[in-house]
Amino acid sequence: MRDNGLDFHNPGLIDMALTHPSFSQEKNCSRNNQRLEFLGDAVLNMIVAEYLYNNFQEKPEGELTKIRAKVVCEKALLNVAHQMKLGDYLMLGRGEEMSGGRKRRSILADAVEAVIGAIYLDQGYEAATRFVLDHLQSYIDDTAQGDYHDYKSRLQELVQGKNKQNVCYRIIKESGPAHAKVFEAGVYYKDRLLAAGQGRSKKEAEQNAAEKVLKNRQLLCSLGLKSPHET
Repeated sequence: MRDNGLDFHNPGLIDMALTHPSFSQEKNCSRNNQRLEFLGDAVLNMIVAEYLYNNFQEKPEGELTKIRAKVVCEKALLNVAHQMKLGDYLMLGRGEEMSGGRKRRSILADAVEAVIGAIYLDQGYEAATRFVLDHLQSYIDDTAQGDYHDYKSRLQELVQGKNKQNVCYRIIKESGPAHAKVFEAGVYYKDRLLAAGQGRSKKEAEQNAAEKVLKNRQLLCSLGLKSPHET
């Protein structure tokens, strides 16, 4: 990982951060990145919260919460993984390797959090902050100044402005271990599946599904609705 500017005092930490549970199960050992992922998630949320608090003093708590939620979501972490070409470094079990695990969104996002956790343990909070801001600062700034609103509420307002019947959400699929589940949610209108979205919480999956509908002008037109950009 040195080509990503990561040089560890304890190389075992970065090795653990890149070890997927499927690899450790196959090798019959307990060392994998799940605990580091748990720690990295907490550190990431703290870093982003602190940055938002210090740099966007005009924004109230509710808006800061929405911005942070969008910044620490799977989509943003996936961008970091792609920047780092993190999939090339992962240690996966054979089954996960053969099923395309190196490109799986949830695996890559979890690995980014595990790397953050490893940096925190190896070099401290300041080093973890530098890493996060190196990769996410421009995204945080763009999000804070742009579109971080509640897609579910926007879709509901759009539909209810035209029809009495509203959209509803259903969880289509759950995968992954109990502590790191990935949810797939569908947004339905009159029993018609409009779009599906994934996320590491049910709310994130529903938000991603609603976002897909709002950005699909052809779909909105078929429902007799105007794009929110046209209203």
